[in-house]
Parts: sequence; C-alpha cells; structure tokens
Amino acid sequence: MPKISKKGVYLPSSPIRKLSSFADMTKKKGIKIYHLNIGQPDIPTPYHAIESLKNTSIETLAYGPSEGFENYRKKLVKYYEKCNIFLSPNDLIITTGASESLAFTMASIADTDDEIIIPEPFYANYKTFAQVYGIKIIPILSSIENHFMLPPISAFEEKISVNTKGILICNPNNPTGALYTERDLHALKGLVKKHDLFLISDEAYREFVYQDKQAPSLLSIADLDQHAIMIDSVSKRYSMCGARIGCIGSKNKVFMESVLKLAQARLCPPTLEQFAAEAALDTPDQYFESIRAEYKQRRDTLIEGLLKMKGVVCPQPEGAFYCMAEFPIEDTDHFARWLLEDFHHKKETVMVAPASGFYNHGALGKKQIRLAYVLKSQELKRATEILNSALESYLGNTFEL
Repeated sequence: MPKISKKGVYLPSSPIRKLSSFADMTKKKGIKIYHLNIGQPDIPTPYHAIESLKNTSIETLAYGPSEGFENYRKKLVKYYEKCNIFLSPNDLIITTGASESLAFTMASIADTDDEIIIPEPFYANYKTFAQVYGIKIIPILSSIENHFMLPPISAFEEKISVNTKGILICNPNNPTGALYTERDLHALKGLVKKHDLFLISDEAYREFVYQDKQAPSLLSIADLDQHAIMIDSVSKRYSMCGARIGCIGSKNKVFMESVLKLAQARLCPPTLEQFAAEAALDTPDQYFESIRAEYKQRRDTLIEGLLKMKGVVCPQPEGAFYCMAEFPIEDTDHFARWLLEDFHHKKETVMVAPASGFYNHGALGKKQIRLAYVLKSQELKRATEILNSALESYLGNTFEL
C-alpha cells in the first residue's frame, strides 16, 4: 500500500470539527445538540448579497481575474476608508476565504524552517498552514489570568532569531475574544521595524467589538507600509461563511507580487460569491449596530451561565464571538467527546471545541474550552444549564484518561 506524506500523517485535526462524526451519531439517536464549537453565525446574510445571486444574468460562469474583480476591489477601498485604512485597488488581492489569504501569506514570507511568532492560544489553522509549508510556529503564551491580552513585547523580542520572518496576530482574537489596542500595535510596530520583520494582522472580526470600543487596524498605523499585511474576510462580517471570499491587503509591492503568483496558480477566486460580497458592501451601518447589540447580549448570557458553574473561570471577551473558559477537569478533549457519546439532559447535549488544538503544545489547553456564542440568548441559556449538569455528572464519575 502506498504511503502518504509525513505532512499528511502529522497535520493536526481541527479542534472545531474533529468531533463531527460523534455529533452525527448523537443526532441519529434523536438527541439535540447545541453547537458552541464553531463560529457559524445564525444572523441572516444581508439582503443585498442574497438578491445579487438571485438576479445574476450570467450565461457562462467563466474564470475571473486572479487578483479578484476590479469593481469589487474598488468598492472594498471605499469600505476600508471608513475604517481609517487607505488603500488602492492594487493593494488588495481577493482570495478564497481568509484561509487562503493566510496560506498565501505564509508561503510568501517564509521558507522551510523559517519561523513566525504567534501569541497563543491561536486560531488552529495557523498551525496547519505553517506545517504545510514547513514553517515553525514560535508561540508566546498569553494567560487567562491576564484575560489573554497581548504578552509583553519583551517576550516577543526574546524569541526573535535569524530565522524569524514575522509576527502574526488576530485582532479581535479568535479563540479568546481579546482585543489588542492601538498602543499594542505601536509596540509591535517598533519591534518589527527594529528587526525588519513582517507584521500580519488577521482582522476577520473587526466589526464585533463591545463596550463602545473599536478594533484598530494594522493598516491604519503610520509608517509601516513595508511591514504590514492585513488578512480579512466577509465570512463573519456579513454572515457569509459559505461564500469563501477573503482578501490580503498590503502596500508592500514585492510581497503582493509573490501573492499574485500563488493566486494565478489557483486561477481565480469564486465568481458568483464575489458578486455577493460586493453587494454586501451596500449593507447599512444599522446592520452592524443591531448585530453588535445582539452578540453583546449573547456574550453576557453565556458568560453569566459559565460563571455560575463551580470552578469555571472565564474572562469576559471584548471582541469576536468566542470565549475561552477554564474548567475544573483534567482533559477537555475527553469531556467534549463524553458530552456527545455518553451524556444528555432531557435528550439534549452540547458540542464544544476543546482548547488543546488552539495551543502549539496541546497540553497547555487541556483544561480549557473555546465556546462560540453564535446561538440566540435563550438557546445559550439552555446550553449552559446542560453544561452545568454535565460538569456535575462528569466530576462525580472516575475516568481512566
């Protein structure tokens, strides 16, 4: 039997999706699952985006430009101006989701055995993309005690080596909900300029910030043009996860030329979905005001329910729609699977994402769980009631782990 590659063997499974087969079996037993494991919003996609798909008059679904349609990129420029980000259409390349943006970026800035520094816990696919290209992730640990805020700049500088090519952040952060400030970005700016590194900012959750705060964009920071790379996506912003439209933004022309070569190799991003993404840009500001209020209520409902549980610690997230909670158990991977295979409360259970997959070394997250507050408040309230009952039952049993 032919052997697959070492990469194929050792690539990590998604902590968000790896329990899907168990969830499918649970549903077949007639048990309802509250999905807190995945950031799939239930907010309706904006009317303009859906209508653009219904009204298309295309007769032949042809290839588009590798860098994305110019009309869409021009309209994105106007959107970014509202965010204090000033770009030209040539500073943008449209990608098949932010995932492709991240993969293209890593491939363009780093060679095999080069290093990228990332605060952890981090979005799990960062590790997957890095391993595909033979890049080493150098983690900088953020702590739940400090609400997962940006670690000290000195901790970053200690990790810089001759192989370091860049620093990658997610702001607002997935999986923790932490929000990095403009002061944080300026501190990182000084570091990357001093050591001549790239600074990459994943800004897919820009609109989801609470307590009257804002998420500063990396591209709004002056005098950083040759170092700054922005990763973005329509998935969460417009509740269009299935559209798979993202983009890379940078004024570094050499970097963008490299990205374009990769974009040409995969031919083009999806055509119809670009039309929908372009139409979504007509969404009025009131849309974001209403969904921010909705997510804030959901956040407060989930955090309130979690903090009622004995021994659970969970800092209040300031952005995105995730929280990272610590549970008084030794192995949340086991707990998450047990919730699906062996537990239900009145024919209902909860699916969660164990945090080990969000750390470079999984042992650091063994007591933590990422939860997404993408369900309605009443459902979140019920989900926390189930979790509380499950935790009490789990702690009352002895397991061989």
